[in-house]
Amino acid sequence: MSYQVLARKWRPRQFSELVGQEHVVRALSHALDGGRIHHAFLFTGTRGVGKTTIARIFAKSLNCEKGPTSQPCGVCSICTEIDQGRFVDLLEIDAASNTGIDNVRDLIDNAQYTPARGRHKVYLIDEVHMLSKAAFNALLKTLEEPPAHVKFLLATTDPQKLPITVLSRCIKFNLKRLTPEQIVGQMRHILGAEAVSFDEEAIEVLSRAADGSLRDGLSLLDQAIAHGGGSLAAADVHSMLGTVERAKVRTLLEAVAANDASQLLAEIERIAEFAPDFAQVLDELAGLLHRIQLRQLLDDAAHAEDAGLAELAARIHPREVQLYYQIAVTARRDLPLAPTARVGFEMTLLRMLAFAPNAGTGGSPRAAPVAASRTPAARTAAPNVPTPPTAATQPRSVDGAAANAIVDKVAEPLAATGPLVIGNWQGLLDRAELGGPVGQLALHSVLLGVESNLLRLGVKSAHEHFVAPALVELLGKRLGEVLGRAIRIRIETVSDTIESPADARARASASRQQEAQAGLQSDPAVQSLIETFGARLISDSVRPLEN
Repeated sequence: MSYQVLARKWRPRQFSELVGQEHVVRALSHALDGGRIHHAFLFTGTRGVGKTTIARIFAKSLNCEKGPTSQPCGVCSICTEIDQGRFVDLLEIDAASNTGIDNVRDLIDNAQYTPARGRHKVYLIDEVHMLSKAAFNALLKTLEEPPAHVKFLLATTDPQKLPITVLSRCIKFNLKRLTPEQIVGQMRHILGAEAVSFDEEAIEVLSRAADGSLRDGLSLLDQAIAHGGGSLAAADVHSMLGTVERAKVRTLLEAVAANDASQLLAEIERIAEFAPDFAQVLDELAGLLHRIQLRQLLDDAAHAEDAGLAELAARIHPREVQLYYQIAVTARRDLPLAPTARVGFEMTLLRMLAFAPNAGTGGSPRAAPVAASRTPAARTAAPNVPTPPTAATQPRSVDGAAANAIVDKVAEPLAATGPLVIGNWQGLLDRAELGGPVGQLALHSVLLGVESNLLRLGVKSAHEHFVAPALVELLGKRLGEVLGRAIRIRIETVSDTIESPADARARASASRQQEAQAGLQSDPAVQSLIETFGARLISDSVRPLEN
């Protein structure tokens, strides 16, 4: 007997067997059981989510010898013939290959005749958006007023291409993409029934590769079982898909957490030997950071038994996790711009290392927070970076006048000894030539005061995402290089009324923009164009001249 692929063998034959389309099943079941059955249905959704499967079960429900019913018996001659694809009153038409008006005319002529075996003659038109304009026009009259014994079931992956006149004559159901969890659940069920041994990581990788399509997932599952010689191992699946095992991705992050550049580059070299899709590796890394953050902040029960995840959650500060995640997803977007995918990937990991606390200090030990950092009492921070204030200990907000008075003090000469006095905060930032994330932190900070070698900086609550321990330490280091002494920084939350350097820049830019628009509006040439030709000035297109 020939082998039947899993996607066909496990194709649902009852509404109760469908995965992830409960909203459609509920509506169709109520229509069937209540006797309120429309004459035309449109099923939309991406490939492999169940459009034609639902249509066939619906046809079986209409014609079952014990129906119409939402629970066809599956054993009568009509149900059997529909399952086997040989029921004469179910006509399946592939619009991708039958696009012309002649095909539709044959359908219309045939529709006038009563069913040969069942109660209803059912027309299932797949990829209906592929019909020509003439074919749609020929179909419209019959679609609007079909004979009582005719039902139309239309399926498409691209409903935007359907004429509005067709859409208005159908009841429309949007089928959802399946979640990885739903696909994993179905794969577990099938593998158990097929007596195939499997690794959890293997089916999780396959479910993500399926990209929302259960049919694609089962096709990949068939391929993976063959690749693994009858079993499903994570290593075989990664080899088949050209992906990287989670253990290798964790090793990368462990090297970053340990501030070990040599180990990090060695791990990248080992991963590169498999010629992986580096974009996918960044996806895996971002997913790992997401799971770590859930463990840190929500005590995520789903990963409670994962000792490796718990160890990383204890070593990396929650704010660093956010920083690394942002670096990973940004690099994922920018990867095509890199000289090569490997270079882009390598620079991403090195960027994480560069922003890590104690980067460039010879790998000195890190004061990493424990997983219990969810509670203020247990929170720790990197050396020389004060603990972020909790709700109970948060410094009082400073009003705008007081903060700006500090900024506007008369500058005094800078020296490496004696009291530290900073007059012009913006001038100091200009001298430090800060860029990237640390530059953003500086621009959104206001100098509140100087205490010995400690700088008190104020940041609005809306910009606290810049206050990562790694960036705070790096800012202190860069300012210390300019000032010629070791600098510590304490971040405090300040009122939204305080103007930061970033706010000042935005205000100046808005002022220049208004001046440019006003200048153009009053220009005689522009006024002449408006009066003569009815032209209008598009404000968004105006750009002030740069100095």
